[in-house]
Amino acid sequence: MRVHVLQHVAFEGLGCIEEWIQSRQATLSFTRFFSANEHTLPAIEVFDLLIVLGGPMSVNDQTEYPWLAQEKIFIQQAIAARKPVLGICLGAQLIAYSLGATVYRNTVKEIGWFPVEAMPSLPEQAFAFPAQATVFHWHGEAFDLPAGAIHLAKSAGCLHQAFQYQDYVIGLQFHLETTADTAGQIVAHCADELAEELTKDQRYIQDTAQILTLTPQYSKAVNGLMMEVLDFLAQAI
Repeated sequence: MRVHVLQHVAFEGLGCIEEWIQSRQATLSFTRFFSANEHTLPAIEVFDLLIVLGGPMSVNDQTEYPWLAQEKIFIQQAIAARKPVLGICLGAQLIAYSLGATVYRNTVKEIGWFPVEAMPSLPEQAFAFPAQATVFHWHGEAFDLPAGAIHLAKSAGCLHQAFQYQDYVIGLQFHLETTADTAGQIVAHCADELAEELTKDQRYIQDTAQILTLTPQYSKAVNGLMMEVLDFLAQAI
């Protein structure tokens, strides 16, 4: 198996996904948009699974990040070629955009460990999302459900938390890949954003101490769920 990763910032990496890749003895390649020397996108034929990671920028920040235009086209091409695709946070928003949905600022930000719940009566072909799971969030944008997509999960603060397109594309607003290291990285690099949000509506905002305390409690379960998502997508290869 050949896995290609689109990475937007150095501090949002693979987390537990790296363990799954190693367990599959898969080869791993990257396009790192934050590095001037690693912007190159591969030919669609040279990978089997595409993983689109998160980042603090918006899908709509194309003026500031011109590479977003090329990335959106690349994701469209991968989906058209029936390559399994997983999108996380910004990655899910990029997939939604590439499938024709609108991405916009959500009414609230979600930062920290908060529950999501499965949509009722999911169709048989849908990924078997648990009835409820406490997962790690760090997002302020939302998206409409792409045409033809299955709505998998929602939360109190954001309706479209997860979706599936056909049997080979999944978008997750939240971070199932989170480990103690990755949570520490994002908290450290986004401390200014967190400090600002803690002065506003705090219904869905946790402080650094809460996030880092809760991470060991919940990360094992969400990492297991991530493995299930990856196994599901791998069936389409």
